[in-house]
Amino acid sequence: MTLNASNRPRFLDLRKIHLPLPGVVSILHRISGLILVLSLPYALYLLDLSLRNEAGFIDAAAQLNGFLFRLATLVFLWSISHHLFAGIRYLLLDMDIWINRTAARKSSLAVFIASILLTVILLGVIW
Repeated sequence: MTLNASNRPRFLDLRKIHLPLPGVVSILHRISGLILVLSLPYALYLLDLSLRNEAGFIDAAAQLNGFLFRLATLVFLWSISHHLFAGIRYLLLDMDIWINRTAARKSSLAVFIASILLTVILLGVIW
């Protein structure tokens, strides 16, 4: 089959593409990993600040009590829980477990539900 101008796509409109649930889980897995990597420098800064002296510890503790940090904690907890459960799902897929379409959709839904539940549980423990 040869491609000519009549059967080639003209453009790709990303707003009209509807990914299946496993595709959404895949994209969110990558986003959650990026969030985790990008949060490391600030976490290391706070650790370093808190270990310098008593004034640094008080300053780090004050930063931890702010609204923005609490919001960032929510995002971080979701990221770590989603990344964990999606990573386990991908390991199982690599072992040919839940590889068919129905099972893949169910496991994707399980990742969503489990990550939200773990986030809520961890928020309840922390706050």
